[in-house]
Amino acid sequence: LHAVTDANGRPLSFFMTAGQISDYTGAAALLDDLPKAQWLLGDRGYDADWFRDALQQKGIKPCIPGRKSRLDPIKYDKRRYKRRNHIEIRSGRLKDWRRLATHYDRCPTVFFSAIALAATVSFGP
Repeated sequence: LHAVTDANGRPLSFFMTAGQISDYTGAAALLDDLPKAQWLLGDRGYDADWFRDALQQKGIKPCIPGRKSRLDPIKYDKRRYKRRNHIEIRSGRLKDWRRLATHYDRCPTVFFSAIALAATVSFGP
């Protein structure tokens, strides 16, 4: 599950891929849904030169650590990156819903609908 969240960890948009699919697919799908922001905090799975370039074209500074296999290390704001933990914790509230934590639904459409419902109830106004 790939999600774009605001600074408080509230989800703005979702994209779901199969477990064996690269994170680049989710990054490409959500690129157009990114709101106007100064920074994007992401994990190592989103480390790609094309993604960093696309973010910079939108005026967003990437705060994504480089993959361990990179020859040239990527510089990123480690202090700012620690805030990603808060977003992960708040997004983890979706797993409080048993149906989502256990992947009870095998149909992707039904599972995605359950995620949307849980996000609406958990993070709604």
